[in-house]
Amino acid sequence: MQDHPSAPFIAADVGGTHVRLGLVQAGAEGAPPQVLAYSKYRCADHPGLHAILDDFIQRCGTPVREAVIASAGYPLADGTVITANLPWPLSPVAIRQALGLDAVHLINDFEALAHAAAQVDASQVLRLSGPDTPDIGPILILGPGTGLGAAVWIPTGKRPIVLPTEAGQAALAVGTELELQLLRHMLGQRSHVSVEQALSGPGLLNLYNAMCAVRGIAPAHAQPGEVTAAALDGGDPVARETLDVFCALLGSAVGDMALLYGAQGVFLAGGILPHLRQFLLHSDFVHRFLNKGPMREALERVSVKLVEHGQLGVIGAARWFLQSDFSEK
Repeated sequence: MQDHPSAPFIAADVGGTHVRLGLVQAGAEGAPPQVLAYSKYRCADHPGLHAILDDFIQRCGTPVREAVIASAGYPLADGTVITANLPWPLSPVAIRQALGLDAVHLINDFEALAHAAAQVDASQVLRLSGPDTPDIGPILILGPGTGLGAAVWIPTGKRPIVLPTEAGQAALAVGTELELQLLRHMLGQRSHVSVEQALSGPGLLNLYNAMCAVRGIAPAHAQPGEVTAAALDGGDPVARETLDVFCALLGSAVGDMALLYGAQGVFLAGGILPHLRQFLLHSDFVHRFLNKGPMREALERVSVKLVEHGQLGVIGAARWFLQSDFSEK
């Protein structure tokens, strides 16, 4: 492998609500990438990612020739991206042309987070279940935000392999009579209820509206943040019941994914979960995570931790780029 170029480049972590940008340079051999500058933008305040990148580059005042974008979505051969969670179209080719860059690379956002798994510091985590240190094996990284993203970090003899997934688009599985009623209501509105249509910010609102329908009351909240605030304040029993169901379903879904991917550890990262730390800790999340019949004993050995997102997406995108063939040319 050749030495990595020392020229700074842009690493972007693009979500449905925020874009996090870093001006990044390769660190010394074996050291993490250096984030020279960092900014966070609201997607809704800008007409497209090209405008956000242009503003950041102008503010940095440093010439850059390449960018790597970590984003939810499925890339197509024509350079566009299928994504239901961004407020504007995403095309790396159009961004490269608009900004006059040499290259714009695309990586799945949770694939990027998986590449940053080695950068997670003990002070950034809250252990929910299992041992402090997982056994050697695959690590599942997932999180509910504007959608639900997931990737699997797989250790190998040389460098780790990261498997990006569309696990958020799998069908939602329920485990109680109340959850079955909520699912039945949601199926009355669409033919396929995916995991992320319940386990995301918008999904929480979907659950709340379904709960109101089941309980026979008119919804009092129109935004996911309002539901969360009302639940945490304790003044709205329906909002709190909704958040209880959200945490239980999340535990069940994470347990399913841990079994599907053979995960020895789970990192819950990003999105809305940092606001729910204590609620999640005292919810049915762990009970439902472990409630997998004869596989309970195996799941008790899986380390499950809540991770503060911060700059991890930017660092992960940068690590992916620096380990790729692109950066060696």
